[in-house]
This record gives sequence, structure tokens and C-alpha cells, in this order.
Amino acid sequence: MTKGGGVIMLAAGGTGGHLFPAFALAEALGRRGRIVDLVTDMRGDRYGSGFPARQVHQVPSATASGRDPLTLAKTAATLARGVAAAVKLLGDVKPAAVVGFGGYPTFPPLLAARMRSIPSLIHEQNAVLGRANRLLSKRVDVIATSFERTRFVDGPLLAKARFTGNPVRDVVLRASGRPYRSPEPSGPVRLLVFGGSQGARYFSETVPGALATVPPLLRSRLEVVQQCRAEDLDAVRAAYAASGIRAELETFFRDLPERLAESHLVIGRAGASSIAELTVIGRPSILVPLPHALDNDQLQNASRLAESGGAWCIEQKDLSAERLGGEIARLIASPELLSQVAASAKAQGKPDAVERLADLVEELAAGRREGRNAA
Repeated sequence: MTKGGGVIMLAAGGTGGHLFPAFALAEALGRRGRIVDLVTDMRGDRYGSGFPARQVHQVPSATASGRDPLTLAKTAATLARGVAAAVKLLGDVKPAAVVGFGGYPTFPPLLAARMRSIPSLIHEQNAVLGRANRLLSKRVDVIATSFERTRFVDGPLLAKARFTGNPVRDVVLRASGRPYRSPEPSGPVRLLVFGGSQGARYFSETVPGALATVPPLLRSRLEVVQQCRAEDLDAVRAAYAASGIRAELETFFRDLPERLAESHLVIGRAGASSIAELTVIGRPSILVPLPHALDNDQLQNASRLAESGGAWCIEQKDLSAERLGGEIARLIASPELLSQVAASAKAQGKPDAVERLADLVEELAAGRREGRNAA
């Protein structure tokens, strides 16, 4: 159904965790006949050609990376320039609503929306309200959440909270139609290993050694697809060759949802987009949350999924190569268990999250139109 009625401005930083749900929402709004613009910081430029938006705007932004007076002053000055640029941008574009997806790059556009009395919404992908979203939460009209319970969404904020789930892109929804099939007794076992730049480094150092401890007969069945940093590719390739394990290594897989759908077992971090895609497609996983995160958001994400029976969560401090190898061997020897966990993961998926969020955005935009008509 085409609804139209004004531009929707999306605000997201350059990381996949923020950008992928914004991408999914842009796809859904486009199907409804909406014009979508994206506002981001300089890191988002590399996504400009592929993002389904009429135009990609850039405004200055900065993350609070230090607490010393000089760093704080520089951050404040950059954010002030960003807010001024965003106020002018929103005055030129006149969007019907502004939707932010977390991270400090969303700070200037969302503050500008408040200053210009434009309806605004923030979407939180994690089980913990992020720091930028926490600062914005009192200044927006609606807080959309990916989890029914989100840490720091409490007290007065509960009145403006709406549970939608975490949107996934169309390519993920297409991959979700493929049912899970556990490994055949003597057939190949497909492992997918990924986890962002920091995750890629840890997994490059740990997974090849872990798989080398797997019994030879089982090891001969392994087919590994692994994301690696460019500087790790040669060492990881040599490690797998020495163990006789077939492995396909890349710094980035553009068809990752398809790879995920083909896998028997996933080993990865617990970022919000990874959790969303694992559950919508429905694949069993060993999740190793990124340690030392400010709010332990990945640990919260992984724990929620593990509690539902849809994954195994092992903290990095507790995971040696020997333990990981033992866990992988145990699971591959239990195809019924893998199928059961895949089904539990899929039961947690929210394939309709993007449409629910799009409905919420339409409500915001319609409210502004009604307000203008009444005026």
C-alpha cells in the first residue's frame, strides 16, 4: 500500500549494527511509496551507493572517546557543528519524521528534530539501551525496542516504549525460507565463523587451533567459511591447510545471509544484527560476546537467546581452543540437538519487525500531518 506524505529521514552511523536495520526500514518504507533520506557521519560514506535512499547527507559527529577536558571540548565542538548543520538540513528537507538507530552520529539529527518540532523516534537494537540513545530517550516521541525487556528503558520511558523487534534486510528474509537440515552422518559439516573486526581477530587466533583438536574422521568432513582481517588471511589459511580442513576465507562476505542459511553451525559474536539474522533464518550458534563492552550489550543479547534454548553462550574468558573444539565435536555428533536449537532460535525471530517499525514511523508522520491540517 502506498502511503506517501513526506520524506522520512533516517539517521545512522557507519557500523553495520546501526546501518543494517536502517537499511531494512528504508526498503520497507520504499515499498510503501515513501521517500527516504539518510543522514550519517563521514564513516557512513562507503555505504552511500548501496543504501536505498534518495539522498545521503553527512553531518559532523563525534564519539565521547575520552574524559580529559581537551577531548571533551573537541567532542562538544564537533557535536555543536553537527547540530547546527542538522538544523539547517531539516529546515531544507522538512521531513515528516526523523528515525535514529543509535550511536553518536544520530545525536545531531535527533536533537535538531526536537528543536524543529519534528516527530522523532529512536530504535534500540540491543537488550541494553545504548549511551547515545539513553541521552536522546527523553527528547524523542517514541523508543522502539528489539527486546520486550530492554535495560534502562524504565520509569517514565516505559510510556513511550514500543516493542517492534530488530528489522532485517530483504536478503535476510529471503534466506529465512530455507529450512534447517542437520548434518548427514557421513556428509559435510558447514561451519560459518564471523564477528566484525575485533571478533575476526579473536576467531582467527582461536578457531583454527580449536578445529585442529577435532577427531580426524570428523575433521575431514568440515567445510569452514570464515571472515578474517586482511592481515590474518595468510596465517589462518596456512593453519587450516596444515590440519587438512577445507576453508573459504574472506575479509567480508557480501552474501553472508545466504552463507548463514547454508551453515550447520555458526560461531560468532553477539551483535544485535547477528542475533536478529540468526533468529530470523533459524540457525544454531555458539556465541562469544565481545568482552569489555561498556554496557555488556553483547553478553545481554547472547544470554537472552541462550536462555530461550536458541544458542550456546560462552564468554571469551572461559573459552580455550580445546574447549571450543570439544564443544564443536559434541554438537556435530548430536544432529538432533542442532535441529532443536535451530528451531528454538527461529522461534525467537521477528521477521515482521521491519513492518512493525514502518507502521510506527507512519503513525508518527501521520500525526504531524494531522497537526498541520488542524493548524
